[in-house]
Amino acid sequence: MAEQPSEGKPPAAPKPQPPAKPPAAMATTPWEDELVRDLREKFADQITEFSVYLGQKFLIARPEAVPAIIEYLKLEAGFDYLVDVTAVDYPERPERFELVYILYSFARNERIRIKTRIAEGVRPASVVRIHPTANWLEREVYDMFGIEFDGHPDLRRILLPEDWSGHPLRKDTSILDMDNRWVREHLGIESGQ
Repeated sequence: MAEQPSEGKPPAAPKPQPPAKPPAAMATTPWEDELVRDLREKFADQITEFSVYLGQKFLIARPEAVPAIIEYLKLEAGFDYLVDVTAVDYPERPERFELVYILYSFARNERIRIKTRIAEGVRPASVVRIHPTANWLEREVYDMFGIEFDGHPDLRRILLPEDWSGHPLRKDTSILDMDNRWVREHLGIESGQ
């Protein structure tokens, strides 16, 4: 049962909350194996990092090297399935977007990620010629983040209507404002948001 304040005395002030802790740094370990040695030999300074985070192997590469790395991994290392292409928005960074390509090897039963960082307006090369499944994956990244892939055969929205304005997964975009406008213009009602 909660303690009742005694008559004539004001209730005790709530205890101040400690300041929020900043997010923990991503604790990675170096990734070292035969594949890393092959990639270092083939791509030298085009790959800037090989790391493991919670058992997940990833490398960070220069944007212009990504298609060649993905093609090498497919043809020479058996990473024959492009699982996903996605992005992360860091609006405060000069290289605002981090693109993430997830590859899987059925023969190895292994998954790796290729990450690259690009500035606003940079058009990374499409990898559709290497992995046809990149077609829809790159379209989704375009639709959600506004990243245009150079050489993509049919770059257009895939999830949202063609006349939708903005890209909802950018951190400076208000999805509620976009939704209100679109619903009002196309359905003639106010959004329930």
